Amino acid sequence: MNVKDFEKTDKTEYVLIDMRDSEAFAYGSIPGAVNIPGNELAAHFDELFGKKVLLFCKRGVLSREAAENMRDAGIDADDLEGGYIAWLLAEEDKPEEDREVPVYQDIEESIRKKFHKNIWCRFTKAVKEYELVKPSDRIAVCISGGKDSMLMAKCFQELKRHNKFDFDVKFLIMDPGYSPENRRLIENNAKKLNIPVTIFESDIFESVFTVEKSPCYLCARMRRGHLYSKAKELGCNKIALGHHYDDVIETILMGMLYGAQVQTMMPKLHSTNFEGMELIRPLYLVREDDIKAWRDYNGLHFIQCACKFTDTCSSCAEDGQSKSKRLEVKKLIREMKKTNEFVESNIFNSVTNVNLSTVIAYKQHGVVHHFLDTYDDQKGNTEDL
Repeated sequence: MNVKDFEKTDKTEYVLIDMRDSEAFAYGSIPGAVNIPGNELAAHFDELFGKKVLLFCKRGVLSREAAENMRDAGIDADDLEGGYIAWLLAEEDKPEEDREVPVYQDIEESIRKKFHKNIWCRFTKAVKEYELVKPSDRIAVCISGGKDSMLMAKCFQELKRHNKFDFDVKFLIMDPGYSPENRRLIENNAKKLNIPVTIFESDIFESVFTVEKSPCYLCARMRRGHLYSKAKELGCNKIALGHHYDDVIETILMGMLYGAQVQTMMPKLHSTNFEGMELIRPLYLVREDDIKAWRDYNGLHFIQCACKFTDTCSSCAEDGQSKSKRLEVKKLIREMKKTNEFVESNIFNSVTNVNLSTVIAYKQHGVVHHFLDTYDDQKGNTEDL
């Protein structure tokens, strides 16, 4: 079924199934879709008998094959040609409704009113608590095209309108080799949200495409370097990235479980390679669920990742186990929350309540400090735990 025919159908007639992984689904999907990753479809065959099923993945490759397998098993199944990307592009092509005010004004009002407490107040709290924005700052707000960085850009526009001291912002998009479709989606969203972006290009995707070991890590490092360089060229002294609260607590657990270390994603950092430059994370205290709620309330659709590794249907389904350590940690936190509703805040607060007298060893500025270094000097000054 093509997208045009899909738009003409009664959506309630179908069980609409998004085959992509849960992380991609969380970034956005077709309204009404349920998430059943491709490797889990077979387990749901019994409950789908007698129903009309419409499958889609990212670009419509794996969903076509899955629909054929379902039909062979006796299930009335079809697939959406071109997948989620085709649907997104069709949504972008729809003419805007006649409106009394532009859509971006409603989006801005939603930040000021409906999401004032959960987004705006947490954004401004992070800015103040961690001193992220100071007088005379010139900040490059880095936009990847996803929900987080787009929201961050809108919050900076709001901050610029109401702040009590002077600072400047530049909205920066780096195109590391996006497909024309993904580039178009990013540009259209920036226009819809009234974000005046500066776009520059690089060949990072080509550089890391043939790298077998940790291409995503290398890509992230190279992207950050290019952003620092362009920001400095524009006269900026800071770059702002869209990492949020959930990214922070996931990073803490990932460091412990996979890196054998206690560390966190800091709210701001001095650059080691670009003198005088800083990195700030203004969404540090904003929850991802609130970002999703803002996105869905305003009917916005963003891409998850537009790189060449995930721009095909190879990312729609996993081969039995998650390939993403971050996705594994997301699932772990979700499971723990079922029995402890405070687990997320406890993880976050654990790195603000570190008791060095109960730590075997810690590293600071490259120097390892061991508890035995001062143990004998503390006789009578410690208590049994």
